[in-house]
Amino acid sequence: MKIDILAFGAHPDDVELSCGGTIFKEIQNGKTVGIIDLSKGELGTRGTAETRKVEAANAAEILGVSFRENLNFSDGFIMNDKAHQLEIIKTIRQYRPEIVLCNAVDDRHTDHGKASQLVSDACFLSGLVKIETHSDGKKDLQAPWRPKSIYHYIQWKTLQPDFVVDISSQIEQKIASVLAYATQFYDPKSQAPETPISSKNFVDSIRYRAADLGRLVGVDYAEGFNVERLPAIDSLFDLK
Repeated sequence: MKIDILAFGAHPDDVELSCGGTIFKEIQNGKTVGIIDLSKGELGTRGTAETRKVEAANAAEILGVSFRENLNFSDGFIMNDKAHQLEIIKTIRQYRPEIVLCNAVDDRHTDHGKASQLVSDACFLSGLVKIETHSDGKKDLQAPWRPKSIYHYIQWKTLQPDFVVDISSQIEQKIASVLAYATQFYDPKSQAPETPISSKNFVDSIRYRAADLGRLVGVDYAEGFNVERLPAIDSLFDLK
């Protein structure tokens, strides 16, 4: 199966929080998108691996992605080593995306920065013919594949984006996909311990941070990304 965009997140909800609007917009534009969660988020203070699995499936349905998978890496202990790289290489070669979206280059949660570099390195290595991999349960070698572009979404920290995507018409779907993670975010009736993302202010910040990025480019809402190489355009008029 070949897809247009493969979005990686260290934990379930990373993708929705940071690029859910962009994903939904590209699906509206006819692109095929899949999500790969690296871990189950089992170390999270609220909820369990089982509840987050159900929530992730609900969020994926809201966004309309083609599939969502979990690589079952250890939450809190994601490492950029050969074993982890090979698992991601197999996934990249299986789905052959043109674009990869992945975690912020620097962030509050230590898994995010590590996952960012891990996915980036795996994208490069996936193009090397002498690295041999097999799809799970299959004997045939996978063909090398290197995505054309890697874009890092922005998470907790307010990083300066290299470009933004207008999600003014997608903001409500983005927020709905985030709120599918009912155990993780603000619930005035919840008796679970408070966390940095369980406050009402954090939920409100999803909208006002998107509004602030939108303000900078003259739209209502936007999501920001960092690049690894300079993007190119055919004409100055392609820029908005």
